[in-house]
Amino acid sequence: MPELYFEDFEPGSVRAYGDHLVDRDAMVAFARTYDAQPFHVDEAAAKTSPVGRLIASGWYTAGLQMRMYCDGTMLRAAGLGAPGIEEVKWLLPVAAGDRLSVRETILDSRASRSRPDRGLVRFGLETLDGDGRPVLSQTHWVLLSRRGAAPGPAEPAASSPRALPYAPPPARPEDEPADFDAVEIGRVSHLGSHHFGAGEVVAFARDFDPQPFHVDAEAAARGPFGALAASGWHTASAWMSRLVAHGEAARRAGEAAGRPTPAWGVSPGFRDLKWRRPVFAGDTIHFATEPVEKRVSASRPGWGLVFSRNTGHNQHGELVFEFRGGRFMAQGKGG
Repeated sequence: MPELYFEDFEPGSVRAYGDHLVDRDAMVAFARTYDAQPFHVDEAAAKTSPVGRLIASGWYTAGLQMRMYCDGTMLRAAGLGAPGIEEVKWLLPVAAGDRLSVRETILDSRASRSRPDRGLVRFGLETLDGDGRPVLSQTHWVLLSRRGAAPGPAEPAASSPRALPYAPPPARPEDEPADFDAVEIGRVSHLGSHHFGAGEVVAFARDFDPQPFHVDAEAAARGPFGALAASGWHTASAWMSRLVAHGEAARRAGEAAGRPTPAWGVSPGFRDLKWRRPVFAGDTIHFATEPVEKRVSASRPGWGLVFSRNTGHNQHGELVFEFRGGRFMAQGKGG
């Protein structure tokens, strides 16, 4: 039985928990699967990057934060899922050997007007390094059951996988802009698809988000989604894997044609991430990115910031995932 319900999260309260030593092999293994940029997977290449050393993927750091948050709070709570993330900021790089912990602040809470059995709590999470410096900050809302309330009905169970009626446009990495100046606002890049097999869904969740509806099919059938569903962080990490693979294909296509190749940098964070529908085991999600704004960087000469709307649609063409992200890109000819 849960220990913590909606009423137990009082705005203004602060808790600290977690003690995770970042392991190099685990850090690199995650990046090879989900974020295989050179400064995350290659020691030699990382030394020539702006950071100058091998660092963790920001999505890996977010996953570690989620695991500490689960162990410290959510596995004890009557959680019903999160609608999304308001904002994430990657503040400092994380490297192997860093010791991380979490500071949790309850920012706000409100009872549901339409469902008296539940309420929403707004959390502020900071991941801290061994010196107490924030390396990652996050704000988000979580849906929680109220103590003693009769539970409402679960969401409808997932349909069984079937032939894909949704035929997304093909990825065309050879058409990607070579530099910041060539980025076209509103031009959608289709990044390809990712299939969420049940084994992968459970394996990811066991490492980073072991809530029952992500790791146990029987518990999930009784849970808020009605069937085994992928962690939202798994969906986000899969989007990143498709973005990186698309960028690498664009680089190879440019080199083969003797053209300049895209020169992308790091991301400072993202906001307005929404998990619109559950991603169930057996779903195939098609990912895309669309530049919506760009501006020359005031802090990094020779670079610009590209802001994009990023999406995922399932095999039925339903929007399941979206967020607004930012990323640095070199001006002039890509290298």
